[in-house]
Amino acid sequence: MIALALPSVPIPDAVAALIADQIPEPVLDAETKALTLAYNIGLCRGDRYREAREHCLGDLARVNKTLAAYDPRFIVRGAA
Repeated sequence: MIALALPSVPIPDAVAALIADQIPEPVLDAETKALTLAYNIGLCRGDRYREAREHCLGDLARVNKTLAAYDPRFIVRGAA
């Protein structure tokens, strides 16, 4: 979902914590919310769930604005 390329070597938890400390809290919250919304969009298939899917897509667009303002590579795309 996130466009960043992950290294092929596992990152130790301490290094991941140091990286996370450099990212502002609102951006981390937005990333979590974006991933949840992208998952929910994948669940809303068919005409029956069109309204719920459109609502999730709108929320995802708002959250992506926060992520893109910090780094455009953080944008999450929904599985529509």
